[in-house]
Amino acid sequence: MKFIHTADIHLDSPLVGLQGYEGAPVAEIRGATRRAFQNLVELAAAEKVDIILIAGDLYDGDWKDYNTGLFFSAQMARLRDEGIRVVIISGNHDAASQITKHLRVPENVTVLSVRSPETLMIEELGLAIHGQGYPVRAVTDDLAGAYPPAAPHHVNIGLLHTSLDGREGHEPYAPTTVSALLAKGYDYWALGHVHAR
Repeated sequence: MKFIHTADIHLDSPLVGLQGYEGAPVAEIRGATRRAFQNLVELAAAEKVDIILIAGDLYDGDWKDYNTGLFFSAQMARLRDEGIRVVIISGNHDAASQITKHLRVPENVTVLSVRSPETLMIEELGLAIHGQGYPVRAVTDDLAGAYPPAAPHHVNIGLLHTSLDGREGHEPYAPTTVSALLAKGYDYWALGHVHAR
């Protein structure tokens, strides 16, 4: 089994403040998140991965228009045509309360629940993916604490948007500890939230 783990794509981020830099290629920079996402889709197809895991903040907030969703849906259709599944959780920027526009996504895409931890079993891969998205922007509870134990005889992956036990410059969302994650007995934790722009 091959997978790609990504997070914090912030698709179509407005990148405020660019106008403050004289001569900055604003239009080119604004398209950077789309180009990066297209590159990810191309890599997944070239490497013939089975699944892409997106650990939150696919979007940078509510879409200003439907073009963001249409772009994403088109990329997902391309992955569907390649036989690649996609599993997504929401993070603080694309929490359920932040996103007001929705489009139907292709059947290869699974968005995990924001209400409670959910496990997606993909038997043909021997895979169990455990995760929960953000219902609101500021989640201060330890979401991972409610994740289920590892499923026997499967590769277990936890999908979580977290600051772990705190990172300078990042809000303490869904705080947990490395030892708490290890105690779940999962084979891999696909994390999101802490990054540098």
